[in-house]
Amino acid sequence: MKFAGRDVASGGKPRSTSGDREERMMRRISACLLAGLATLPAFAQDARPLRIAILEDMSGVYSDLNGPGAVVAGQLAIEDFGGTVLGRKIELLSADHQNKADIGAATARRWLESEGVEMITGLGNSSVGLAVRGIAHSLKKIDINTSAGSSDLTGKACSPTGFHWVYNTYAASKTVGAATVRAGADSTFFVAADYSFGHALARDGARFVEEAGGKVLGTIRAPLNTADFSSYILQAQNSKAKNIGLALAGQDLVNFIKQASEFGIQRQGQSLSAFIAFISDIKALGLNTTQGLFLPEAFYWDLNDDTRAFAKRFHERRKAMPNGMQSGIYSAITHYLKAVKAEGSADAEKVAARMRATPINDFFSRDVRIRADGRVIRDFHLFQVKKPADSKGDWDLLTRVQTLKGEEAFQPLAGSECPLVAQAGK
Repeated sequence: MKFAGRDVASGGKPRSTSGDREERMMRRISACLLAGLATLPAFAQDARPLRIAILEDMSGVYSDLNGPGAVVAGQLAIEDFGGTVLGRKIELLSADHQNKADIGAATARRWLESEGVEMITGLGNSSVGLAVRGIAHSLKKIDINTSAGSSDLTGKACSPTGFHWVYNTYAASKTVGAATVRAGADSTFFVAADYSFGHALARDGARFVEEAGGKVLGTIRAPLNTADFSSYILQAQNSKAKNIGLALAGQDLVNFIKQASEFGIQRQGQSLSAFIAFISDIKALGLNTTQGLFLPEAFYWDLNDDTRAFAKRFHERRKAMPNGMQSGIYSAITHYLKAVKAEGSADAEKVAARMRATPINDFFSRDVRIRADGRVIRDFHLFQVKKPADSKGDWDLLTRVQTLKGEEAFQPLAGSECPLVAQAGK
């Protein structure tokens, strides 16, 4: 008997038609498919390329130190990683910030907000680096500074997604400042670049000269990209300081040393110390002009078999040996990509936490740790430029004098202005 669509013989339950069965079957299949998709890693659903960007001086006073060489190092890092991560192709972007904070900030914001960039590195020029740090922090993206020197990057401008990878003004100044005094130059006059990097370098340099028992007889500041240093050289001469401390970098440093040589500074008894200098500077100036100069560096191509192997590959493309900043690009990108792979995600906060929790290991770094403030605690070396007679090749330019362990080279966390330090201690 049937009544109102119900089958009395079946106890009054609704009849099951073939249409009902097909509908239920489709619902079960859909549920299974959705459950399967839910268990897949998030990256399996993301076909977008993972974009990394290098923001550097590509054409100006610092271009030989980082610029195009940084891009070469970044390309090598991505190639060695295999070109993909989590099923996503790794793309490398680059741009010239022209040593202008507004241009650097605008470029970084466009990349991060509109062009899918997940991480920015390089960032030579402290003004640019600090500007980009603020933007990356606000957008919860990763910035890894390999080239700027300001200690503020791990101080009051620190960020949960920000890192300072190679050197800072504190480590560079500590490494060379005391060595200058020990070498007999117990009075120093500083010539500094007139922006945040130069100010910080001269400040930190003065501190370590004085701590070693020396005196600072004055500081003058020169605009970025100064072509004629003659008036600055005369002021340094008139100070009667035994040493002229150079808080300059790139072509400014090269120009000053070249012109100081023409003035006969060293022949007249004043020494020069470079608080930031790189192998490309020495190569450009030549050993006759720079012999005996002290300089601090975190990297030298001839330290061991691993550094020599990387330098050979870099040289094949760039026709020059890499410095610490360029090597730092390779190291930073590699460590970042390892963290993305291990985390299974490009989420900046998760990746940054993984980066801090994992020791850095590559040709440049051996079990190197990252502190809560984002500072990479690596060893720092004092080098001295060789005499021409001691050099055995075009790039055999430096002798290692001493090495400061990372904990000694960089400022301690005690008294840090970084709010992450207090949070980590809770």
